[in-house]
Amino acid sequence: MRFGEVTLIPVNGHGPEDVVVDGEGRIYTGVDDGRILRLSPDGHRIDVIADTGGRPLGLELYGEDELLICDARAGLLVVPLAGGAVSALATSALGLDFVFCNNAAVAADGTVYFTDSSRRFGIDDWRGDLIEQTAGGRLLRRSPDGSIDLLLDGLQFANGVALAPDESFVAVAETGACRVSRVWLGDGRSDVFLDGLPGFPDNISTGTDGLIWVTQASPRVPALDVVRRLPAFLRAGIRALPTSLQPRPGREVGVLGVAADGTVARELRGEIAGFSMLVGVREWRGQLYFGSLAESAIALTPTIG
Repeated sequence: MRFGEVTLIPVNGHGPEDVVVDGEGRIYTGVDDGRILRLSPDGHRIDVIADTGGRPLGLELYGEDELLICDARAGLLVVPLAGGAVSALATSALGLDFVFCNNAAVAADGTVYFTDSSRRFGIDDWRGDLIEQTAGGRLLRRSPDGSIDLLLDGLQFANGVALAPDESFVAVAETGACRVSRVWLGDGRSDVFLDGLPGFPDNISTGTDGLIWVTQASPRVPALDVVRRLPAFLRAGIRALPTSLQPRPGREVGVLGVAADGTVARELRGEIAGFSMLVGVREWRGQLYFGSLAESAIALTPTIG
């Protein structure tokens, strides 16, 4: 199904990668200069509530009065929703510093499930991991007592994270593999939740409608598939080229609304005028809120047009 009416809300910054909505309908996002912004429900007022000094990506409400931030450079952070000082929850786990802290989901008891996308490539060279397919992504769990353990390793660019509505499993997007994997929290076994996606999944989140919403930032890029099969020295040469000469994302974007049993209940796909690289999604009371890695606006559209 094509996108219906989409409203763009400008933000005073570039790359509002993820979005989260609080109980009053206020919208939070982070931009590439490190600022965390809070928008009024109509988007007419924008307040700066914090500055991480890094590159904020995934955002989640954390308890009643804090915002959890996955910062690609600074790690797992929290800040009061009212604004104030940023505090670090973690910058490393299991003897490895975070290279690319990316996205998270928060359980009812405060447990945080989050991704470190790559052991080798950081935010400034995210294309490098997709070219090399390093399988160095991790899905991690931070318990309320502060301890961190590993749930999945060897992921192809570990990205978005979402919990099943009943918290029976945690899902994680593997951008480089065009699939969503999951871990059953009762016994720790893992399997594939969604496979063979036509585009690259990025952030994912569980909506108020009980669906797990999965972004697709771009259709698959045939040139990237070719590059991945080249010898290592040629792949390195392509990574050294200017970004404009590397395989690039397409303008078509999409989102899937998926039930906990893996059934696709909603699908929206197509080009959105003035909006590309749809990497963040949040469903709140029948409305979808989109973040972008490439634009200076967030987008809103009804779940049913």
